Amino acid sequence: MAVLRNFIGGLARQASKGPWPFVIVAWLILTITAAVAAGEVARRQAERDIGRQAQAAAALHAAVLRSELEKHRSLPLVLVQDPEAVMLLSDATPARAELVNRKLELLADQTRAAAIYLLDTNGVARAASNWRLPTSFVGSNYSFRPYFTRAIARGSAEFFALGTVSGRPGLYLARRLSDGSGRLLGVVVVKVEFDALEQEWRGSGEPAYVSDQSGVVLITSVPNWRFRTVAQMTPEQRRLVLAGQTLGHDALAPLPFQTTTSTPRLVSAPVNGSDQPWISAQAPTSTPGWTLHLLSPAGNAILVAVTNARAVAALIVTLLMVVVAVLIRRRQLTQAQALAQIAARAELEHRIDERTVELRVANNELNRQIDERRQAEASRELLRDELVQANKLATLGQIAAGVAHEINQPVAAIRTHADSASAYLDRGDRSGVQRNLTRIADLTGRIGSITDELRAFARKTASTPSLVDPEAAIDGALILLSGRLRESRITLDRMSTTAPCLALAERVRLEQVIVNLVQNAIEALEEARPAAPRLSIKVRSDRDHVEIVIADNGPGLDPAVAQALFTPFVTTKPNGLGLGLVICRDIVAGFGGELILSPSGAGASFVISLKASH
Repeated sequence: MAVLRNFIGGLARQASKGPWPFVIVAWLILTITAAVAAGEVARRQAERDIGRQAQAAAALHAAVLRSELEKHRSLPLVLVQDPEAVMLLSDATPARAELVNRKLELLADQTRAAAIYLLDTNGVARAASNWRLPTSFVGSNYSFRPYFTRAIARGSAEFFALGTVSGRPGLYLARRLSDGSGRLLGVVVVKVEFDALEQEWRGSGEPAYVSDQSGVVLITSVPNWRFRTVAQMTPEQRRLVLAGQTLGHDALAPLPFQTTTSTPRLVSAPVNGSDQPWISAQAPTSTPGWTLHLLSPAGNAILVAVTNARAVAALIVTLLMVVVAVLIRRRQLTQAQALAQIAARAELEHRIDERTVELRVANNELNRQIDERRQAEASRELLRDELVQANKLATLGQIAAGVAHEINQPVAAIRTHADSASAYLDRGDRSGVQRNLTRIADLTGRIGSITDELRAFARKTASTPSLVDPEAAIDGALILLSGRLRESRITLDRMSTTAPCLALAERVRLEQVIVNLVQNAIEALEEARPAAPRLSIKVRSDRDHVEIVIADNGPGLDPAVAQALFTPFVTTKPNGLGLGLVICRDIVAGFGGELILSPSGAGASFVISLKASH
């Protein structure tokens, strides 16, 4: 439709050139005419289709009603021949009355009749199916009811009315009862209520009602329509209908819509608070004078049919006019083709030049952004290396006191051995001199290993991972921290893998991570002061990974802190920056590994997971 609107707009702009005004006017006139005609045809066809469906549905409803009535009409025929009923009305005794009451109660329950009762010749109920209920008919006089008088006079009667006791509407089927000699004994009455049938009609969504020969609505799925009429009644007609009835003052008012009389047709009826169009159909029933009326919803169906027909008609006319317009337009385009090609070529060259300039500017801007990004990446890498080195030097400063104590002991021992060697030399004891010089050489080597480890730890190193023995990295870290471990009286547990293994890392940086983690554990143990402080370092490996586990039996970490442990500036130390673990994690991640806080029963347990190389 958008394409069509654009095309029509183009035609309108060309209205001053050629036959376009006539084409547009012709299209509008033909479209409106075709839409109106198609809508009317579709409306009539939809009414006929819905009418046929409504007629079929009305016939089906009438068949269901006929089946329900025939079932109950057989009851009086059977009961007038029942010997127990005849004996009760001939010679009533309490025992006979109870026997008949029970029989009528069972029969009403099995047939779903509203009530079954026997009236004597005076109209007094001698037995009834509701004899157990407070509303029992037994003993009540119904001689005033039309169904009693008509049954006495004619032999049978059918009368639709409200119950004098229950107030519920129903059809009373009455039949005269005589003995074998033809002596009148009374009347058998069966009351039939149509609540279930009306509920079924109500559930179908199509209002239905039954009117008698006087036009009074008796059975209906719309309770407000009961005892209203299909047409206005005269006072005489109202008097005849109200005879023997107990109806309210609003009864016998006309229905709020005009009903159909023969073929299905469209009516407007208020149902459920909304006034909408319906197709009204009717069908005769088995009861003389009774007619079943059915309202089938028609509003949406007719609207859809009319809308679709108008849309199709408008579309067909539009397509035809588009074909005509295309033919006309093609002729105009053929005449202007040469000029259009020249203008298009010039426009294309101009746009190419503009686009070339834009692309050149965009390319230069992109190159500039790439250079800035590279510089930013280089600055970030340099800053990270500087941060790692600063952390390393800060850690080195923290362990300097322990390393100084570790060096001070061998220096003191060297002085003692030198003095001893001088004494041995004065006495001419060459073996004693040799023994002391050997010990001095060993102590000097120990000092050299500590200082070498300090220099290696403080030196900036390349960040390219290689194959590293994790045991060697642990040994190097413990050289720097052994003095502090002894000062804090922390027991160290070392557990190694049974088979040698190598991991992908960089030794000095891996030592830095181990030093940080061990130092954090020492500080936690010094602060908590457990009875037996213990630090565990173990190495375990499988086919793909090597893990270094550093655990302590200190106070552990608060769960709130543990969740954000590797977030910058999150720390539990009073003077800490909260960057140590973040740097350690970045270093391990640079090796292609992972640093995690592992759940443990007591204390804290960190796991360094590295890629293995067997």
